[in-house]
Amino acid sequence: MVHERDASGGLEWRVRVAHGPLEILAPEFGPFRRAWFRLQGLILGLVMKIWRFLEKAWDLGVDEPRKIIHCLKVGMALTVVSLFYYMRPLYEGVGGNAMWAVLTVVVVFEYTVGATLSKSLNRATGTFLAGTLAVGVHWVASQSGEKFEPVVLGASVFLLASTATFFRFIPMVKARFDYGALVFILTFSLVSLSGYRVDRLFKMAHERLSTIAIGTSMCILISMIFCPVWAGKELYLLITRNMGKLANSLDGCVVEYFKDSEPVIESEEESHMKLQGYKCVLNSKATEESLMGTCPYGHFNFQHPWKQYLKIGASMRHCAYCIETLNTCINSENQAPEFIKKHLRDVCITFSSYSSSVLKELAITTKTMRKSSKIDYLVGEMNSAVQDLQNALKSLPNLLISPQLPVLGATENEKRELTSTTTMIPLMEVIPLFTVATLLMEIAARIEGVVNAVDELADMAEFKPAADDKNKQNQPTNKITSDNKDQETMKALQKV
Repeated sequence: MVHERDASGGLEWRVRVAHGPLEILAPEFGPFRRAWFRLQGLILGLVMKIWRFLEKAWDLGVDEPRKIIHCLKVGMALTVVSLFYYMRPLYEGVGGNAMWAVLTVVVVFEYTVGATLSKSLNRATGTFLAGTLAVGVHWVASQSGEKFEPVVLGASVFLLASTATFFRFIPMVKARFDYGALVFILTFSLVSLSGYRVDRLFKMAHERLSTIAIGTSMCILISMIFCPVWAGKELYLLITRNMGKLANSLDGCVVEYFKDSEPVIESEEESHMKLQGYKCVLNSKATEESLMGTCPYGHFNFQHPWKQYLKIGASMRHCAYCIETLNTCINSENQAPEFIKKHLRDVCITFSSYSSSVLKELAITTKTMRKSSKIDYLVGEMNSAVQDLQNALKSLPNLLISPQLPVLGATENEKRELTSTTTMIPLMEVIPLFTVATLLMEIAARIEGVVNAVDELADMAEFKPAADDKNKQNQPTNKITSDNKDQETMKALQKV
C-alpha cells in the first residue's frame, strides 16, 4: 500500500511491505535542484581558491615587503611617462610616439637596479644600432630604384635578422646581450618596413629613440632613488640564507632518521621545512648567475670578488646533493633495526650538530664580512666526530655477531655454515645504516670545501679580523694590570 502527501514543498513516499513495517523513502531531487547544488559547490570551491590565493599573496607581502615597494615603483614610473599622453605640450614634443615610453617601462623595469640598468643599456644600444643600420639600408635601397628597393630591404632584413639570431645562441651573448639582440631584430624590422611607406623616416626614428630614452632614464632614476635593490646585496644575502638552510636541513635529516629513538619537540611543519631546505640550495644556481650578471655592486666596491660567491654556491650545492641522497635514505622502506640505530644515534647527532654549527658560523662570517675565531675549533670538532663515527662503525660487527650456541648432533661444517649464515643476515640488515654513515662522512668532506671557499673569499675581500682577536691582543695588558694590582695588594698587607 502506497501513501502520498505533501511535505515541505516536496513529496514523501511511504511503502508498506508485505508482513513488514512501514518504510519512508527519501524523495529524489529533480534536475534543477541537482544543478543548483553543483553550482553551489563550484562557487564555494572558487571562493576557497581565491581565499587561499589571497592568503599566499598576503604572506608574500609580509615576508618580502620590498616586492610590494617594487610594484609601487613600477606604477610610479608608468604614471610619470603617461604624462606625455595627458599633457599636450609633451605629447606634441614626442610626435605621438609616447606609447614607446610606456612599453619601455613595462619591459625594462626589473626588481634590482643592476637588472634594470642592464636591460636599459641593452634596449638603448639595440635600438640605436638597429635604427642607424635601418636608415643606412633605407638610403641604399632608395638609390637602387623602385624595382630593387623592396629587394634590398627584404634581403637586408633576412641577413641581419638571421645573423643576430645566430649570435643569440653564443653563450656569452645569450647571458648578457640576449635582450639587446632581440630589440635589434625588432627595431630593424619595424624601421625598415616602415621606411618603405613613410617619407619622414629620420623624424620617426628620432622620435622613437627619444621616447625610449625617456622610458629607460625614468626606470633607472626611480629604481636607484626610491628604495634601491642592489643585485650584489641580493647575491650575498642569498648565499648566507642558503648556508643556514643547508645547516637546518642537515640537522633535520639526521633527527628525522633517528626520530623513533629520540622524541622530537618540533612541529611537523617546521620539521618538513628543515628537511626541504637543501632544495633551495639546489635550485638557486640560475638566480645566482642572474644576479652575478646584472652589475652586482651597490654599497660594495667595484673590485669585490663576486665570482667567489658563485664558487661558494657551487660548493654548497655539492654538499646539498649528499643531503638529498640522505633524505632518500630516510624515506626508504629498507631500514636498519632500532637497536643498531641506537648504537650510532648519539655519534650521528653529535656529528650533525658540529657540522651544522660550521655552516652557521660560515653564514655569519659571510654576512658580517668578519673572520671567525671559532671556525677552526668547530671544524676540528666536526672531524673528531667523523673519527668517532668511524670507530662506532668498526665496533658494529662485535655488536651484531654474537657467539652461537652449540647445536647438538651438528657437525663442524654445519656449525660453520650456520655461523656464516647468521653473520650474513645481520650484515644485510646493517647496510642501510652503513650508507647513512658513509653519506655523513662525505658531507663532512664537502663542508670543508665550503670552508675553503669562504676562507678564499675572506682573503680576497679582505674581511675584518675577528672580534675575539682584539680581545686576545688586550689580554696581556689586562694580565699585567691584574698582576700589578695583586702586587699592590700584597705590599699593603705586608705593611699592615
